[in-house]
Amino acid sequence: MIWTGVTKARGAARFLETRRLLTLVLAGALVWSLTGVDWGGGIVHTGGGNAFKEFLTALFPPELSPGFLKLAIAASWQTLVHAVAGITLALAIGLALGVVASGSLGHLGRSRLAIAVAARFLLAIMRSIHELVWAVLFVTAFGLSSLAVVLAIAIPYAGILGRIYSELLNDVPDGPLDGLRSSGASPAKVLVYGRIPLALTDMIGYSFYRFECAIRAAAIMSFVGIRGLGYEIQLSLNDLLFSEVWTLLLFLVGLVLLVDYWSTRVRRSLGS
Repeated sequence: MIWTGVTKARGAARFLETRRLLTLVLAGALVWSLTGVDWGGGIVHTGGGNAFKEFLTALFPPELSPGFLKLAIAASWQTLVHAVAGITLALAIGLALGVVASGSLGHLGRSRLAIAVAARFLLAIMRSIHELVWAVLFVTAFGLSSLAVVLAIAIPYAGILGRIYSELLNDVPDGPLDGLRSSGASPAKVLVYGRIPLALTDMIGYSFYRFECAIRAAAIMSFVGIRGLGYEIQLSLNDLLFSEVWTLLLFLVGLVLLVDYWSTRVRRSLGS
């Protein structure tokens, strides 16, 4: 009887660790969300087709007048500056907290575990609030300034980057690290000469991905009233100037593609 109980407990534990539980949870969430839809009401707006057609046809051609192109370039530059400043601050904070959260510094013990858990808890708080909510809070505190956008990007992105960095540092294979430890290297040297170099390529790749997200976030947060691509898109939408909207959207796509190309070149150079 005892052996049967142990076998059942192990089987339940394995079930909790398999993909079956995740599949059941996702399927249950889908069914639950579908039951909350008012299927009896109007799901599709009757006039939406014509509006969408008008929006699509405005792409041919977009607004390409010199004056508006100058405005789009200025708005793109503002968005890019906000994204660069925000992601730079996020990288600095995320790397510091990620190292602490990974538990790579110090010797084994309860104190190191407690510090790592506290750092992970702080990272969870930082990334649990969306950057748009942070933007509203900081606009209330600092007004319509670039500082509000930079901090709104930096805080949640630092929480995300710190969590990913800690996982990447922990996933480094122990073989090379054991060689450093056997030579008498301290935990700090093992981190600097072992963990970080081995995880650097993945860390840089994910950082560039977050940089792309920061550009989109900076554009979206312009809707709170701060100048940038999002602000200009909102003005054009309010005036139903869809050709101008397309021009601004193309500039946003161009910024993301530029960062993606830069990321690819950097990762290839590190891999060679």
